[in-house]
Amino acid sequence: QVQLVESGGGLVQPGGSLRLSCAASGLTFLNYAMSWYRQAPGKERELVAGIGRIGSSVNYADSVKGRFTISRDNPKNTVYLQINSLKPEDTAVYYCNAKSFASRSEYWGQGTQVTVSS
Repeated sequence: QVQLVESGGGLVQPGGSLRLSCAASGLTFLNYAMSWYRQAPGKERELVAGIGRIGSSVNYADSVKGRFTISRDNPKNTVYLQINSLKPEDTAVYYCNAKSFASRSEYWGQGTQVTVSS
């Protein structure tokens, strides 16, 4: 049974930082590209950042470039999202995604809430 478990969300003031983690189990982590998505109330889910299987390829939404950093630790089956200089518009539920193009399989975590407010 595949599980993606996010953690690290919370309430933070504007300008603050958080580090989100997503621990994967039940899959061969190295076979999966990992991504973070977010969904704000009343909005569609959007891609925030993605990282390739070995971590050499990363991509970011324009709205988070320079503030968010995605990384992965393959021996720990974990992907991270360091989020700095948080803005109120970053408020959303953040979801972890694992995708394997080879096996055409995709999995989602349950999400972790990030709220940016003073």
